[in-house]
Amino acid sequence: MMASMVSRITSASSCMALLVGLFSGTSAQAALPTAASVPGGVALVVVGPISDNSARPQAWFGEQHVLVAADGAQWVAVVGLDLATAPGNYELLVDIAGDWQLLPFTVANKDYPAQRITMKDGSKVELSASDLTRVEGELATIQRLKRHWRNADDTDLDFVLPAQGRRSGRFGVRRFFNGEPRSPHAGFDIAVARGATVKANAQGHVLAVDDYFFNGKTVFVDHGNGLISMYCHLDSTAVQTGDAVSKGQRIGGVGMTGRATGPHLHWSVILNGAMVDPELFVAGSGKNR
Repeated sequence: MMASMVSRITSASSCMALLVGLFSGTSAQAALPTAASVPGGVALVVVGPISDNSARPQAWFGEQHVLVAADGAQWVAVVGLDLATAPGNYELLVDIAGDWQLLPFTVANKDYPAQRITMKDGSKVELSASDLTRVEGELATIQRLKRHWRNADDTDLDFVLPAQGRRSGRFGVRRFFNGEPRSPHAGFDIAVARGATVKANAQGHVLAVDDYFFNGKTVFVDHGNGLISMYCHLDSTAVQTGDAVSKGQRIGGVGMTGRATGPHLHWSVILNGAMVDPELFVAGSGKNR
């Protein structure tokens, strides 16, 4: 699909230079996330001006559709960057009223700290054959949910924290369980008592509710245009798949189901299929980090 689209792009490199740039700040008229063009971050790429009759441009990063938001007088692509994204130069494919273009942007390097965790239950680290089969099936399901896309005109990018408590686990930390290297921490942990309220950080629709081997009881909320929140290790859930939820609505209670060493909320934010730093979407939280 992408190859056929790229073949339609005209060689208008001089025009692209005028239309594209990395957006380094937010205006008072928009609640864009904090710009962080690094692995696990969010690149804000200016697509072009908003005219009276212009439709919202369409954008893709690789095969994945990308959210495009209005910010003042311009359209801005809000691009999620997976933790595995290598630093370097990249291109965003955009359709601006039938004019196909490639807009360049750069991803810088970021070094994340390491964390060593001791699990008393070794079965959550060295999996049995049956547990491994279960986990592989669950990972396939989660990957499908991460790529979900729903067109929406009302995606809210100004998040509230989904729980009140001590921020105990930062995004991107390289983790070692019982000395064994595992996937980086692709979320943000808030330590709080079992049963404490977990609320939706923005309005949306419940995409899925399930109980996973590692994540425990989990709720996915789809905010539209490829922006999804995931709430893990819940003790209880208060919503069902398909429910509409408002910002601040209770969706469950904090727990320690799945692989957890104590009660806490693990909160992940997914943007165009990539796990990104949730703090970038909370006013003040992602600044100067």
